[in-house]
Amino acid sequence: MRTINYGLMVRSFGRGTIVFSMSAETDAQGRLYIPKEVREKYGQKYHIVMYEDRIELIPVADDPLAAVREAAGELHDASVEEIREDIEEEAKDEAAEAGDNR
Repeated sequence: MRTINYGLMVRSFGRGTIVFSMSAETDAQGRLYIPKEVREKYGQKYHIVMYEDRIELIPVADDPLAAVREAAGELHDASVEEIREDIEEEAKDEAAEAGDNR
């Protein structure tokens, strides 16, 4: 098991910004080494998403239900109508900002 290349790379894509990139090889048993600092930040479990030209590792929360509750935050006590109004207001704000940037 060995890492071929560590390097810092910053690039923006539709889904976010890559702030660190590395190349790696699997060992004879097909295992991929994930550096300690990555495991400490994102955990031990990952979904593997396969595309035609690449794969992505998506971290899986240790307690998925707790992660959903945390992500929902204020939505827990909000009505459907309140959520809809918030979404519409945010969309209008984003549209106004996009219009200002043209």
